[in-house]
Order: sequence, then structure tokens, then C-alpha cells
Amino acid sequence: MAVARVACRAQVGLGAPLVQVEVSLASGLPTFCIVGLPATVVKESKERVRAALVNSRFEFPAGRITVSLAPAELPKEGGRFDLPIALGILLASGQLRASGGTRSPTPEFYGELGLTGELKPVRGLLLAAAHAQRHGNELIVPCGNAAEACAAAPAQVRAAAHLLEVCAHVSGAARLPPCCGESPGPAAGPGARLAAPADLAEVRGQWQAKRALVIAAAGGHSLLLVGPPGCGKSMLARRLPGLLPPLTADEALEVAAVAAASTAGFRPGQLGERPFRSPHHGASAAALIGGGARARPGEISLAHHGVLFLDELPEFSRAVLEALREPLETGFVAVSRAALQAEYPAAFLLVAAMNPCPCGERGEASGLCGCTPAQLRHYRNRISGPLLDRLDLHVELARMPAQEFAPAAPGENSAQAAARVARARTLQLARQGTCNARLDEGGVQRWCVPDEAAARLLDEAMQRLRLSGRARARVLKVARTIADLEEAATPGLAHVAQALALRCPDRATAPSAPCDRPPA
Repeated sequence: MAVARVACRAQVGLGAPLVQVEVSLASGLPTFCIVGLPATVVKESKERVRAALVNSRFEFPAGRITVSLAPAELPKEGGRFDLPIALGILLASGQLRASGGTRSPTPEFYGELGLTGELKPVRGLLLAAAHAQRHGNELIVPCGNAAEACAAAPAQVRAAAHLLEVCAHVSGAARLPPCCGESPGPAAGPGARLAAPADLAEVRGQWQAKRALVIAAAGGHSLLLVGPPGCGKSMLARRLPGLLPPLTADEALEVAAVAAASTAGFRPGQLGERPFRSPHHGASAAALIGGGARARPGEISLAHHGVLFLDELPEFSRAVLEALREPLETGFVAVSRAALQAEYPAAFLLVAAMNPCPCGERGEASGLCGCTPAQLRHYRNRISGPLLDRLDLHVELARMPAQEFAPAAPGENSAQAAARVARARTLQLARQGTCNARLDEGGVQRWCVPDEAAARLLDEAMQRLRLSGRARARVLKVARTIADLEEAATPGLAHVAQALALRCPDRATAPSAPCDRPPA
């Protein structure tokens, strides 16, 4: 009996546990058995491996072939185990001998085999590369996965196009060169902006909403935009990623890791970009929060360190919206299934948009709104009070008059606004180590203390507007952000007053014509 072992990694949530592919050859009737909780795709690798070995002019062993994927209790899925199984058979049968010399302690092999022996790319290798990089292990991957793996471990990745190239590398006949030059990632600079986002100057008017957008970007605050169709809610939301500071190298890898664990997978060209996710209002709770048989990440995790835009907020299912409440507070979400539990980060900036009423004409000068009080009440009740309480900013928008579209000098563009946001974020990180929206109660009491006049105004507003304790803390956080934008040491009366003006849900759900004059 001959036994060979080849290392690989599985994928479970954001983890990539090491898997030992053990191949045993014994005499007896010809059988090929794979054990260790293999999924259907892994079981089907028997035929792919058999054809690849024969077509690569190797001899397929006769007798009992047993492949064990250890640890046995860990689910295995995907075609990534084809190459390790094929190498294990060749090593156990003596057709391939590993060379000695200085090599990494545990080389890892990944790749799906074509019937003629070519290596095809597999999904989720960035997670495996990140874990292998921590242990200093060498990775052999298909050429189609080289750029993805190099984003996490540029010095340890070697790419091959065919099974024969991998065999030559293992035997020492022709070593594969490192792929360190193919890393697309934040190598261009962790703070480099990779794509030119839509510009804020393209939005006409809506000065109050633009101001709220800058505040949301500076402090990481959630935002609700309320206005009739066509007033610019979606335009504003899509310009928010361009106001956010560039991702750091660690943040870029976190975003890439979540994308790699998703069904769509990770594209190397996306590395370093702020995510912008805009799911349809018919999305299920599993699509938004995460789930499925393999506990995949949902839209809120794919928007980690980016923007989650929920257009037509009342049209989402009530159960789906209620599931947002905990991630908004904690910044992560736990996806539990009967045999699997995964925890994903979900520190996203929520931007929601809705009409003021079912027909969208309420509050407009045209007077075309025909919604009854019962219809309006039913429309508002689709969004629960606890969820509204977790939205920091509520902004009213109105349709722009014709004169706003006349040629005029452009207002503040995204680059100018992003510079102000970056200065405010730098102040927050130097002072407390996180953005204002992520402060806990102790942080609010320490860093968001208003002056005496502002404190009196806030106490009076709590009584008159019936604000909750959570709402009070969020008003203070927003006031702290406004003060940071003005580089003020303490939130003052004007800062708290502006935060209160952007807070009251009653005004947000029943808007009147807001003041829409450019700031002085």
C-alpha cells in the first residue's frame, strides 16, 4: 500500500482551513472512492482526474484508490481539489517524485482539471492565498487565478496552465517562476483611487441634500432621502462613494475577501474600490443579509467599507428591513445554518430613498397628490419606528425649478468635498480611532459633549420631539461630525441645531418645500 499527501484549503465563510488530500493505492478490484464530506462537484472529480491523467500520458493505476479529504467533518466543495487529487495519485503510484532542496514547508495546490489536463480557474482563491501567506506557504494556482491570489500573497504564488507544468515543478525539472509582478492590488498605492466616480457638481441644486451627503461621508452616518420621483435621490446616492476616503490596504483586502466568499466571486480589477451595492426592492432576506446552503455573504456584507443603497425603501419586505437593525448597530452579521455558521463584516454606510407618499406628489406645488390619509399611513408604516430611529440623517428633497437647470457656475465638486471629508476623518481617527458613527456610548460621553447652550437645546428637543436615548446619541454624533467639518473643538449650538434639523422623522415622512439655497 502506498500513501501520498498533498495540501490544499477549503473555504468556509471567510475562513480557509487547511485540507490534507491523502491518496492511498492498494491492490484489489478497481475502485475510486473519495471520502471526507465531499460535495457533488468534488465527487465528480474522479472522472475529470482519470481523463486528465490518461490524456497527459500518465498511467491511471489499477486497483483500489481511496482519497481522504481531512479533516473529515469539514464540508468540501468546488473543483479546487482536482489538482491535489491528481498529484496525490501520481505521487502514490511512483510516477512522480517530489524533489528535495529548499522549499516551503507545505506547498499548496489548487485548480480544476480539464479533460486534457489544462488547469481551469476556481472561485475563492484570494481567501486561500491570504491564509497561506500568513504561514509562508507556496501556492500553485491556475493562470486564471494568478492575479487574484497575488493580491493577497504576491511573493508566494506560482501559476501553471497545465498539469504537466505542475508535475515538472514538483519534480524539480522546470520550476515555475513567482508571479509577484502580477499583483493588481493596492500596489498602485493603498490610497489610490482606481476609477473616476460620478461628480457631485453634476447634481443641480439640492444644496441641503449635498450638505447632508458630505456629513454622512465624513462621519459614516446613515442617510434617508425623501422626495418625489426625479428629484435626484439616486444621483446623490451614487456620488457618495466618490466622497469617501480611499481604502487602506487592509480594508481593500477585507472587501476583496468578502467578495471572494460570495457567489459572484472576486474580480482583481475591483481591488481598492469602495463597494456600491444597490439591491432590487424584491430582494429576499437571504440575498440582503446572507444565507443559502453554504451561508454565503449578502448585500450588506458585500457593501462592507462601502455604500448600501436601498431605493424605494417602503417597497422592501418588512422582514427584510427589520433584519438590518442589528448589523447597523454592530457592524457585522452572523449567518447560521443547521450545519454551518459564518460571521461576516457589515460596516456599511446605508443610504435609503423613498417617495413622500404612494403617488410621490405629496407636498408638491402641483397639488396632484390624491393619496388618502389611510393610504399615506399604510405607506409610512411599511418602515418601522426602530429602523427609522437608526437612520442618522433624514433629508427632504423637492423637484428643482426650471431656472436651476440654466447654465451657471458649477458648485462644489466631488474632489473638493472629498478633501473636506478626508480632513474630518483624519481628525476623528487621531482623536478616537474610528469614525463618529461607530462610537459606542462611552465614546459619545467622552468625545461628543456639547457646550452649555447646545446641551440645553438638545434637552428641550428631546422633550418636544420625543426623541429616544438612541436618537439623542445619534444627534450628538452627527453634531460632532459637523463640528469636525468646521474643525471646531466642541459641538456648539449651531452644530446641534443642524443635527436636529436633519433628524426628525416626522418631517422626513411628510415633507414640505425645503430651503434649497446654496450655502454662503
